Amino acid sequence: MFYFLELFISGAIAGSLYALVALAFVVVYKATRVVNFALGELVMFATGFVALGLHKLGLGLLAALGVGVGGMTGLAIAFNYGILRFLIGRPLIAFIMVTIGFGAVLRACAGWVFAGVPQSVELPFPEEAIFIGELLLSPHEILVGLVALIVITIVSWYFMRSRTGLALRAISDDERAANAMGINLSAYFTLTWALAGAVTVAGGVLWTYITGGGFSLVMVGLKILPIVIIGGLESIPGVLIGAMLIGILEGLTAGYIDPLVGAPVSGIIAYLMLIVVLFIRPYGLFGERAIERV
Repeated sequence: MFYFLELFISGAIAGSLYALVALAFVVVYKATRVVNFALGELVMFATGFVALGLHKLGLGLLAALGVGVGGMTGLAIAFNYGILRFLIGRPLIAFIMVTIGFGAVLRACAGWVFAGVPQSVELPFPEEAIFIGELLLSPHEILVGLVALIVITIVSWYFMRSRTGLALRAISDDERAANAMGINLSAYFTLTWALAGAVTVAGGVLWTYITGGGFSLVMVGLKILPIVIIGGLESIPGVLIGAMLIGILEGLTAGYIDPLVGAPVSGIIAYLMLIVVLFIRPYGLFGERAIERV
């Protein structure tokens, strides 16, 4: 029983980190309808900016986080004004191909932009394990999960309740109507990408602290796509629930199934669940059913 609880808690913490990174994907998609295939590379770059501030500039943690947010905001503005604004009104496939190419460029540039920068971030969290009876808990993992949930709550509230969030949701519903009402699409698209960039800083730092940085962060980005499809692309609560579900299933599978079969089945559990969900609910567990007049 205690082993099950340890796996469940560890999986839930991983799920909260998945949810944090997935939030950056969903915020962009809800506001701009762009499927961002460069998410993993953005998370890697966000962590690289923070590590640059820590190890090369000698800044404290808060100042280094500021460097990360500033760097990702600048990158988002450059990407939006330099590329995306010319694609408004274009087919979806154009955005997909552009984000794939953008990710490839970021991977190519990371080697020389962050050359000699240690890809590690230390957080002031306690490392000593806590025993509650026979239950082993890791305080730094629990604190990481709590920080992730706090960031998720703040960003979700901002998107769902603030005036800016209302404008972004209006753009998502109908770009032409929003533009006719005086909403500056380009400015809000830039704001959306900047917000997503700030979220990737939080997600990248927490993931790096728990599991290490570098190319592994790109792999985290690849796992986010099945998670957001499972939860429903249009639903922030659905994506958060889907991320927690995948995290817990991965933890339990790693503890019980992987030792039996002698293979890392937990690494593909998100894709197996995606296949199951697509058969049952093609629009995701909490996604909106698309209805078109024929």
